[in-house]
Amino acid sequence: MTKAEMKSEQTGERPESPMPEQKQARPGIESKVEPRPQFLAPDYKGAEKLKGKVALITGGDSGIGRSVAVLYAREGANVAIVFLPEEQSDAEETAEFVKAEGGRCLLIPGDVKDSEFCAKAVDRTAAEFGTLDILVNNAAYQHHQESIEDITDEQLDKTFRTNIFGYFYMARAAMKYLRKGSAIVNCGSITGLEGSGELLDYSATKGAINSFTKSLAQSLVEKGIRVNCVAPGPVWTPLNVADKDAADVAEHGADTPMKRPAQPEEIAPAFVFFASNADSSYITGEVLTILGGETTAA
Repeated sequence: MTKAEMKSEQTGERPESPMPEQKQARPGIESKVEPRPQFLAPDYKGAEKLKGKVALITGGDSGIGRSVAVLYAREGANVAIVFLPEEQSDAEETAEFVKAEGGRCLLIPGDVKDSEFCAKAVDRTAAEFGTLDILVNNAAYQHHQESIEDITDEQLDKTFRTNIFGYFYMARAAMKYLRKGSAIVNCGSITGLEGSGELLDYSATKGAINSFTKSLAQSLVEKGIRVNCVAPGPVWTPLNVADKDAADVAEHGADTPMKRPAQPEEIAPAFVFFASNADSSYITGEVLTILGGETTAA
């Protein structure tokens, strides 16, 4: 699909549930999702809120991370994105859209479960762009299981190392460069507030992200570094297409008051808000839920 065809596809109505039944192997490739997730946010107008800034986004190749990368570039930032090597094709596509917004894009393949890789990714970003102003912790691993007895040691380790150890590793490494006016934005989930019977390990990590956000915000407030968290409900991304059964994918988000999943471009502006000192200079330690009309989050 050409960029012109992609832009045309991105301007349509929000896809409504049920979605087409589909299933992918993990981690999921965005170019194979039907319909393609909407990430370009054509109605979003940039205002140079992040002009001259440098952002590092984990899981920036697809889903929410891709849309955040595009909007950060639209706001004037240069962007580095971290992704798994098997997601290279998605990452290259994201880079083209970042460049179309006038930003530079550094691609860093690797696994956030590895603390040494996280440190190198941060250093590469700063070496390429001269600094680091914004860290977005977004990479995630999710695996539904009906019972706690079905969760293996290997799954538990992978979920925690990706979803919370990776956040910690990245934030720790970034402290070498972050300074007054910098921001860290974490991606949580409604499951971290309400729990999920079939996502025990994933929900536990998302709850940990909430407390990590609040604790790190308290730790860094005197340095002038803000830390916040965006906690969405169901979003149309490869993460879910690669996790759920095909029939469940079709109903993803159908139980929200809006009767559909969010599109990534409906979540990404919150990441701009938390990264922008023009918008949120007095906000740190907050968890913002985006739930399609649901109002019962804790």
